[in-house]
Amino acid sequence: MMTNNKKVALIVLILITIGYVKYAFFSSNSSITKTNTEISQTDDDILDEEEEKPAEKSEEKFINVFFIGKNENGEEYYRAVKRKYDKNENGQQLSFAISRLIEGPSQLEKDKGIYSEIPDGTNVISVVETDKKAIINLTSAFEQGGGTDGLYKRLYQLVKTANKNTNLPVYLYIDNKQADVIGGEGLMINQPLNERVFNE
Repeated sequence: MMTNNKKVALIVLILITIGYVKYAFFSSNSSITKTNTEISQTDDDILDEEEEKPAEKSEEKFINVFFIGKNENGEEYYRAVKRKYDKNENGQQLSFAISRLIEGPSQLEKDKGIYSEIPDGTNVISVVETDKKAIINLTSAFEQGGGTDGLYKRLYQLVKTANKNTNLPVYLYIDNKQADVIGGEGLMINQPLNERVFNE
C-alpha cells in the first residue's frame, strides 16, 4: 500500500503532467489561431488593395471626322465629331477616319441636325500612306449628284478630316485614278488636297 507521502508525490506528478500538457496544447493552439488570424488579415489587406486599385485601362483615343451642322442662326458649318479609335484593331488613323467619314453621322447626330454631303453608295477602295504622301482612293459615287454646292461641301469634309488625321500631303483618287477634275460639272481641284482645294 502507498504511504501518504507517495500518494501526495503521485498527485503532484499527475498535476504537473496535466499542467504541462494543458500549457503545451493551448499554447500551440493559441499560436495557430494567431497565425491564421495574421494570414487572414494579410489576405484581406491584399483583397482591399486590389479592390481599391483601379483596373488598368488602355488609354482611349478619339479622332475627329467632319460633317455639316447648323449654328444657332441656322448657318451651316463644318462640325467635328468624335469617333473612338483603336489602332490595334483598325490600322492606320487616316484609314479609320476616312471609313468613319464615309459611314456618315450616327442616328443621334442626325437627330441633332448633323448631316453629310457624301453620297450613299460611296465606298473606300483604299487608303495608302507612304513616307511622302497619302492616297485616298474612293469609288465614283463620291462625285455623283448634289450639284456644285454638294461637291464643294463633300470635298471640304474630306479635306478637313484628312488633314486632321495625317501630316502627309493627301491626294484624292477616284476609281484608282488621281482626280484633278471632279463631278459632272468638271470642277478642277488642287492636289494635294488643302483648304484651297478648288482652283480659283
